Amino acid sequence: MIGMTRCAVLVFPGTWSDGDCHHVLDKVFDVPVDLVWHKDENDLSDYDIAVVPGGFSYGDYLRPGAIARFSPVMRGVERMAKEGGTVIGICNGFQILCEAGLLPGSLLRNGHLEYRCQWTNLRVDTIDSPFTSECEPGQVLRVPISHGDGNYFADPDTLAEIERNDQILFRYSSPEGEVSPEFSPNGSLANIAGIVNRDRNVLGMMPHPERCCEAILGGEDGKFIFGSMLNASASGVST
Repeated sequence: MIGMTRCAVLVFPGTWSDGDCHHVLDKVFDVPVDLVWHKDENDLSDYDIAVVPGGFSYGDYLRPGAIARFSPVMRGVERMAKEGGTVIGICNGFQILCEAGLLPGSLLRNGHLEYRCQWTNLRVDTIDSPFTSECEPGQVLRVPISHGDGNYFADPDTLAEIERNDQILFRYSSPEGEVSPEFSPNGSLANIAGIVNRDRNVLGMMPHPERCCEAILGGEDGKFIFGSMLNASASGVST
């Protein structure tokens, strides 16, 4: 069933995790996957999943994701999201999805003003999503980050809404699942590491699950996220 799912990995000028995402989908999960240049395609109707990968699209000019949000391919991403397709934005991809209005809130400069590249622990706050359906409630995933602007922020009303709607999928935590500011690598509001939209078919997360899908890289917890997403898509489940 997974092999029937077609994936598109978007490529913008400055993107650099597109190769990693393509490798995981192609070599680890053996699903059809194409690299889609941001100017070449604004119709993603042939695909079931769109991956907006990490990197520094357009060199992060203005602010991360602000220019990529206007690329032609984003019209296809917006249609896919509206029609119930599966979209995952990783790191810069999360920033782009927020800039495009597909996810609430924004990503600010890390609170300590440092770029961080390190392993983090993510507590799974809900399994009611196509991205965490293969996880256990409260499970802690070990997933690396690599960003300078991962400090999630939203106004109080927006935060209350996403809390109320169970839209927070991942929070930075201790290895045992304790959520506290000291375990956040960037100062993110409420230790938020990843959220979904109201319809639960669009995920944005700062950590990089594509970098931990093979033991040789130091961990395989990213397979929970990709595996959940692929199985849900193949089964026709978006929420």
